[in-house]
Amino acid sequence: MKSNPKFISFFIILFTIFWSFKNSIPTYNEENNTLKKTDFSIEKALSHVKNISIKPHYPGTEEHKNVQNYIVKELNKLGLTTEIQTKTVFNKKWGAATTVENIIATIKGTNSSKSLLLLSHYDSNPHSALGASDAGSGVATILEGVRALLAKNEKTKNDIVILLSDAEEIGLLGAKAFAESHSLAKNIGLILNFEARGSGGPSYMLLETNSKNSTLLKEFLKAKPNYPIANSLMYSIYKMLPNDTDLTVFRENNNINGFNFAFIGDHFDYHSVQDNYNRLDRASLLHQADYFTSTVNHFANIDLSNLTSTKDNVFVNFPFVKMIHYPFSWIGNLLGLASILFLIVTFIGLKKGKLSLIGIFKGFIPFLVSLILCGGITFLLWKLFLVIHPAYKDILHGFTYNGYQYIIAFVLLNCWILIKVYTKFKDEKTIDLLIAPITIWLLINLLIYNYIQGAGFFIIPVFITIFILAIHIFTNIHKGNKQILGALLSIPIIYIFSPLLRMFPVGLGLKSLFISAILLVLLFGLLIPVLHQQRKKILWIHLFGFLTILMFAFVTYNSNFSIDKKKPNSLVYIQNEDSNTAFWGTYNKTLDNYTKQIFDKGYVKGGIKNSETKSKYNTRFNYHKKTDFKYIKSTKVTISLDTIIDDNRHLNFTIKPERKINKLELFNNTEITIRRFSVNGSLMYENKKLEQKTIVSYFMANTDSLLKFSLICDKNDQPKFTTNAISYDLLTNENFSLTPRNDFMIPMPFVTNDAIICTKTIQL
Repeated sequence: MKSNPKFISFFIILFTIFWSFKNSIPTYNEENNTLKKTDFSIEKALSHVKNISIKPHYPGTEEHKNVQNYIVKELNKLGLTTEIQTKTVFNKKWGAATTVENIIATIKGTNSSKSLLLLSHYDSNPHSALGASDAGSGVATILEGVRALLAKNEKTKNDIVILLSDAEEIGLLGAKAFAESHSLAKNIGLILNFEARGSGGPSYMLLETNSKNSTLLKEFLKAKPNYPIANSLMYSIYKMLPNDTDLTVFRENNNINGFNFAFIGDHFDYHSVQDNYNRLDRASLLHQADYFTSTVNHFANIDLSNLTSTKDNVFVNFPFVKMIHYPFSWIGNLLGLASILFLIVTFIGLKKGKLSLIGIFKGFIPFLVSLILCGGITFLLWKLFLVIHPAYKDILHGFTYNGYQYIIAFVLLNCWILIKVYTKFKDEKTIDLLIAPITIWLLINLLIYNYIQGAGFFIIPVFITIFILAIHIFTNIHKGNKQILGALLSIPIIYIFSPLLRMFPVGLGLKSLFISAILLVLLFGLLIPVLHQQRKKILWIHLFGFLTILMFAFVTYNSNFSIDKKKPNSLVYIQNEDSNTAFWGTYNKTLDNYTKQIFDKGYVKGGIKNSETKSKYNTRFNYHKKTDFKYIKSTKVTISLDTIIDDNRHLNFTIKPERKINKLELFNNTEITIRRFSVNGSLMYENKKLEQKTIVSYFMANTDSLLKFSLICDKNDQPKFTTNAISYDLLTNENFSLTPRNDFMIPMPFVTNDAIICTKTIQL
């Protein structure tokens, strides 16, 4: 019987952890044939995903046009009139341009002052991504959601504009074209954007607003989504990262508010050929459907003319009530109140003899040692794993196929460290050990108050733990009952923070495992009243030690690549027409059978100047090797105007591909003073000194046959550009006879791959 309180407390903790994850995503059930016509059908949405993600469909491919035609046909089936917006557009932030083809349709409302925009993108990432999740799932959600909405035969108050944008993956270009030049953009009141950055996991809600968030948040909660997974810290972090979406364009350019709904789990499939129909998590799609049905029904029938606010709210998921929120203005007051309560309770505890100064001082030792050990060992051990498994570095986004297993393994390791450290202090009173964690949490909240108020919900565990401390000081409840009561009161702490242990390494890559380790120590400190035992924890030490070894062995066993966990690799042929030289390049740090057919011997470590194209992670070639010059056709440059008017030199020139290319990059080699520089009529730069940099990466769309440049610069400037004409046909080009990848390999995403790059200099 003596062990019952410990068992019950441990069960409460485990159940709450399970509950926090279970409650973050709906359960997919294939047996939903009883759906009414007006219900959202996952099967119908999956059918759309399957049809959209047959092949890569980035701008300029035949499949891009096939997917576009399919979507238009499906919208027409719903009785909607569609429009294809065609426009050349340049995004200065990304340095990217293309001629986009946006798909647009409108559902008229009864009394619309502002329109609701439903947004996703239908292009896939160049050059191998199938785009089932990113963003075939978003397109499918909108297509099926609109079908179910129209089947109700009930008019909404607001107009609903559907924008399935083009060229999101290469620079948010479709959204930019619509936001800047389409008449419908002027009357948008709110945007719902459906996205993905992986192929599974819960879909998170992320706000986008230039004002404050309280009004948007309150209206979102009024929509009553069943699984509103979000917290204010996520958006604070999101704004710091280079992960813009189409919605960002509307916020920055048009000051339009919106919601992103995006799942980010199974990040290893992101932008790869593995982002396919079979690997899309059906529960993630169901989560998107839940967001769609709840938010569209709500926002399509309220006044969208004024969703701005004068105050920001802290918000976080919370047991039973789904989400709690309160103003940023409360953060300082709550911190002050918690500090006062903590000092009062601690002072009374000292006066009553329940606390001791020596015990409090000793309590800082295991807590601070645990923070240092867990954070430091996790950081260094992950660095060691990168040395042991160098192929991990070829997974550029930083989340390996066994990433979830690594998270579990490191949690077990850090639990073992914590138990081991606190065993040395088994004779100390539990509440003495509790003072240090509360103190550190208060200091963290002080930093939050000054620097990142989106994390203001970190004060909630402090209040709960101070209350638990007060119970220990002011009551004489039996020790076992205190333990159970402490576990029950700690449910919100565990519920809020357990998912964060997984969210950080999933969202930021496994390099951030040390953040989860530090957070685990902080949580353990607050759970001391439940977890601390004033006797040696030999059994727990052995158990967690055994589980840690077992899990790391399992992770190591699963570290190899396979048919379901394919190795990314790369080969690129670079032809320099200025010097009549040619090279092979690879981004791989570890060579395999595919790359070794070229890089068997005689290769050099490092990159090739001006030949590595722009990429998300600024990835450079790791190896290159000189090879035979193949005389592959490149581009033809024609100057149609070169004249000086006043102090300006006016230049018009065209670059026409002499073979099918997918992308043309223009690199500036000399500093020039630009008055105006445009491509195909789209302004790129104006009144700017242009340094040595890539001016534009132009992705050749189906409508593009050549590029027309118009340049006005200082009359004394002698522009000198380098062009990279890039085609993704290395494996099919008749000049090469490469052995294809085997079933355990995929093209490396995020870089120019399977490509022929013809580079040459243009002197104007």
